[in-house]
Amino acid sequence: MASKFLAAAVRRSISPRLLTPIRPLSTTAAAVAEPYDETAGISMKGVKISGRPLYLDMQATSPVDPRVLDAMLPYFVSQYGNPHSRTHLYGWESDEAVEVARLQVANLINASPKEIVFTSGATECNNISVKGVMHFYKEKRKHVITTQTEHKCVLDSCRHLQQEGFDVTYLPVKPDGLIDLNELRSSIRSDTGLVSVMAVNNEIGVIQPMEEIGEICKEFNIPFHTDAAQALGKIPIDVNKWNVSLMSLSGHKVYGPKGVGALYMRRRPRIRVEPQMNGGGQERGIRSGTVPTPLVVGMGAACELAMKEMEYDEKWVTKLKDRLLNGVRSKLDGVVVNGSTERRYAGNLNLSFAYVEGESLLMGLKEVAVSSGSACTSASLEPSYVLRALGVDEDMAHTSIRFGIGRRGLTSRVYNGLNTNLVELLVFLQETTESSWWLTR
Repeated sequence: MASKFLAAAVRRSISPRLLTPIRPLSTTAAAVAEPYDETAGISMKGVKISGRPLYLDMQATSPVDPRVLDAMLPYFVSQYGNPHSRTHLYGWESDEAVEVARLQVANLINASPKEIVFTSGATECNNISVKGVMHFYKEKRKHVITTQTEHKCVLDSCRHLQQEGFDVTYLPVKPDGLIDLNELRSSIRSDTGLVSVMAVNNEIGVIQPMEEIGEICKEFNIPFHTDAAQALGKIPIDVNKWNVSLMSLSGHKVYGPKGVGALYMRRRPRIRVEPQMNGGGQERGIRSGTVPTPLVVGMGAACELAMKEMEYDEKWVTKLKDRLLNGVRSKLDGVVVNGSTERRYAGNLNLSFAYVEGESLLMGLKEVAVSSGSACTSASLEPSYVLRALGVDEDMAHTSIRFGIGRRGLTSRVYNGLNTNLVELLVFLQETTESSWWLTR
């Protein structure tokens, strides 16, 4: 009876305006549905272009697959319970959805769902792995081995450890971007506590010899961590064949949502870490904080799709990469592929162009969304530290462009047009730069 009086009081207190019918489209859906006037063009940050650029920056982020969005939506609007609420249906159904997603992620890397910890992204996974492992074993282990071409969050985590008194060995890479396995073996010490090597490099796309690295780590009984954000869903991953103890994964690099990642932590033999965040003890105490059900569901759905479509995606991406590279090389001299041409993910094509001025190249590519491969700041334009580690000449490093080819939004017809326009632009820039060079001489 009391509940009826309470409900009636709540209804009376609600403004009539709030009871008006909800508009059929959400703000986001309405924005997507609005027709776009391409004749007016777009101006942003002082740059005007004719329309939205063609997106070729898949290593930075990927669009959410519509099928992933479909899986996520119910957990935003109707099944919105906290997965850690144990006393009612809303919590139970969210918890069940999280566990299904955990299984989907685990299946893609041949792991157990009990070995998957959800996080906010690969950066958090890398911090937990590098700092967490070394802090847990700090009494006996004082040495970390990584490479000079790792992602910034791994390198910065290692520098943080150095400030705490740990030793870090930064392995150089060969001109093809791969590490020397003999150098890795000779760098191992009795107090080495972790080896961290990225599976697929985010900038140049090279694939490190993961099974061989894993064998060396197993031989010396050293935990092996890999940042596999760029590998997930793009190349086959088997945590047992690779012998990894920890693996960092990201949702938005595999056509899932931003803001969610997953950390694989081996159970047998068990790897231990010191949590980097304190709180309610969620995710087995490794990563406290409410698990965001919609994002986790999205990452799980993206992993399931990747498992089904990886082979098809690889063929499609390879076809477009070959067409782009052959088209550019047929018209231009001095085109260099940065990184190994044999051991690389096809969807990451990092090219440098001889006789082309770097800033002119970037300004000329306004109609295509690509990455320059350089660390740009407001004060300076420095060549990429990854390309410097490969020994790439500074002038060539300044002209590096990373073309990130992906699953969606790129038909052969559009791609052929891109290829033609890109080649024409590069030929023009190369001829202009050569002419300027002769004039200055």
